[in-house]
Amino acid sequence: MHGDRGPSMSARGDWRDGLPDDVDRAQLPAIQRVQHDSRIVEPGDLFVCVPGLRVDGHEFAAAAVASGATAIVAERGRGETLAPLGVPVVEVSSTRRALSSIAAAHEGYPSERLTVVGVTGTNGKTTTTLLIQAALEAYGESAGLISTVETRVGDTATANPTRMSTPEAPEVQRLLAEMVDAGNEYAVVEATSHGLALDRLADIAFDVAVLTNLGEDHLDFHGTVEAYTEAKMRLFAQLDAATSKAVERRAVLNADDPSWRRFASATRAPALTYGVETRDADVVAGRIDDVGDGSTFELETPQETLTAQVRLPGRFNVANAAAAFAAALALGVDPWMASVGISQCAGVPGRFERIMTAPIGVVVDYAHTGDALANVLTLLRALTDGRLIVVFGSAGERPSERRRGMGAVAARQADYAVLTEEDPRSEPPDAIIDEIARAMIAAGAEEGDRFERAPDRRDAIARAIGLAEFGDVVLIAGKGHEPTIERADGPHPWDDRRVAREVLLERFSDPDEWE
Repeated sequence: MHGDRGPSMSARGDWRDGLPDDVDRAQLPAIQRVQHDSRIVEPGDLFVCVPGLRVDGHEFAAAAVASGATAIVAERGRGETLAPLGVPVVEVSSTRRALSSIAAAHEGYPSERLTVVGVTGTNGKTTTTLLIQAALEAYGESAGLISTVETRVGDTATANPTRMSTPEAPEVQRLLAEMVDAGNEYAVVEATSHGLALDRLADIAFDVAVLTNLGEDHLDFHGTVEAYTEAKMRLFAQLDAATSKAVERRAVLNADDPSWRRFASATRAPALTYGVETRDADVVAGRIDDVGDGSTFELETPQETLTAQVRLPGRFNVANAAAAFAAALALGVDPWMASVGISQCAGVPGRFERIMTAPIGVVVDYAHTGDALANVLTLLRALTDGRLIVVFGSAGERPSERRRGMGAVAARQADYAVLTEEDPRSEPPDAIIDEIARAMIAAGAEEGDRFERAPDRRDAIARAIGLAEFGDVVLIAGKGHEPTIERADGPHPWDDRRVAREVLLERFSDPDEWE
């Protein structure tokens, strides 16, 4: 009545293998897909009722069944109310945790057939994942990728259409399974604190875990710095999970960051450290020289010293390159080939991305925390003869600490700022801008002299570019590659880079002005 006992043609494994041992599986059907969003359920799917931050999946179980769901997974104690829906209902202690284990089983536990690298940290995750992937490819290894900006399966790169750096577990497991099918031997996964805390990555057999750095972020979600740190540490704890793979697991840690020893204590896997500021590390990046939009530097290991290059500017990107190099060493990549791959990585969309060649410099960057903004402004100050003008805001439904931190940094390091919206969501943009403005004033910047307000982001970009003169640089910070801006009525199509190009062409319509 409920379908064949064997797995469906679309499944790579059996979802029932992901259920707790005490669940009676005798009458549970085969399924097509694992879903937690009732709006995309199709006939033959399993619907997992996950309580969310704003809505509860149990409230949409009837809609899922109406769309063809053949079974339901519910939280313990809530299954009885769903019994009238007429499909099998499985009760578990945590549907969010079960979503991951079921998805992994349904896809045939793909991470057991890949060597998997996870990268976490406050800043630099996306850049480091792309650099690791480049190092592996240079060594002749086929590596898939899951990151904020794109996914790569086989030889195909696809822009990430969502605002989620770490997708939900069914999507993560599906991507890993597709990597296996496409012949990838490695997977490099960006591991965010949200993704770790919400068990999106709980059933991935990680072999190498990388920490870029640890600051303060996402306190609106985690509540405390301690909870944020503990979420990041879960990646390293997963290195101790049982595995069928014959891979020596390693923890790659930033010895410049005071937290590295605590992260090392989270796992039994041996640590491999890297550093830029310290000499007391296994991999040390030193003798750094800025070269155009990148840096050359020396990489010292216990075995050898070699010259390396990264085509991304700034000392912080040297640190990202050192992290990628250390991860490659942990995977057994030849050091020279790792450095070649890192040097060939052309950059990350929306990370220090220069917009056209114009009489003024315009740079788009994803920097959306105080630390990240400080890093980019420090770099631009060294490259700018004229004024440094920054356009930025801060996201709605995010902690005030982030707004105050960015405002203080802009007051200290920019010559002029235009305050605007970022992703206001349900908050009034003017209220967010007020918080930033107060922080700038507290840091010594006077409104009208050092900053102004332009709540509409396009107006703000146009104002900043209009103010700039020859030799000045405009930094448009906060959104980077993101394809939408989230306002109270939902997401709107948006691209800082496109808008900047349009404004530049409007201002410098006369070709003689470009000389």
